Amino acid sequence: MKTCRTIDEMRAACRAARQDRRRLGFVPTMGALHAGHMSLVRTARQQCDSVAASIFVNPTQFGPKEDFSKYPRTFDRDCELLEAEGVAILFAPTTEEIYPPGATTFVTVEDLSEKLCGRSRPGHFRGVSTVVAKLFNIVEPDLAFFGQKDAAQVVIIRRMVRDLGFNVEIVVCPIVREPDGLALSSRNAYLNPEQRKQATALYRALMRVQSLADHGESDSVRLSAAALEEFRQQPEVCLDYFEIVDRETLDPVVSTSRGALVAVAAFVGTTRLIDNIVLHATGEPPV
Repeated sequence: MKTCRTIDEMRAACRAARQDRRRLGFVPTMGALHAGHMSLVRTARQQCDSVAASIFVNPTQFGPKEDFSKYPRTFDRDCELLEAEGVAILFAPTTEEIYPPGATTFVTVEDLSEKLCGRSRPGHFRGVSTVVAKLFNIVEPDLAFFGQKDAAQVVIIRRMVRDLGFNVEIVVCPIVREPDGLALSSRNAYLNPEQRKQATALYRALMRVQSLADHGESDSVRLSAAALEEFRQQPEVCLDYFEIVDRETLDPVVSTSRGALVAVAAFVGTTRLIDNIVLHATGEPPV
């Protein structure tokens, strides 16, 4: 695996990887890798001739009271995992390489960036869309791989790709979960054993909604009420939001009969976790 620290190095390595019409896949990460990240890499290996990844803890997507300085950094272990999975090129730039001194240019996907996590984390999605745009410009991948766990992020990146004309296909991979349903996240490492048990409330709430939907319930108010009952039974978990929204606009929906995204964010202790499920439209085959 070739490790590139500068934009020029990364561009040259990716250009070589794309020669002779070879398909280059790209998996952007912030490190602290887990099985969810590895599932993205494996899917990329299946669909592409060569795979590039990045490790960059992006400061612009963290708020002033968030955990940028404490975000887990396990670079050496991450490199071992990526190399073992067949990643050919790793981009591991410094903050100054991505944001040169005096940088004032940002990419904002208007409207979408203020919904779901964007409402409680102002500026978060501006940071995400900016760094992803920069990475796409540097790597120029044929396909880029993201996890469904970050559902709002996926919607925003897809809109950005469409609006700015990036020549890249966005591939969304399923959420990878622990045996008890907890979605894998780098932030799970912050949870103590008791909090780890409490965190399953997010998944249990989503499964209540899924069960009701499977039995024909489509009213968003009734579905949400069932989910909120789960959090009332787990008062240690502080709900940020629980929303049932359109899968493309992220606007609330009255009925899930045409499909919907069911998204939740909550604090377990001081750790903020997110999760979601997709309810498919009546007669729509599951993806």
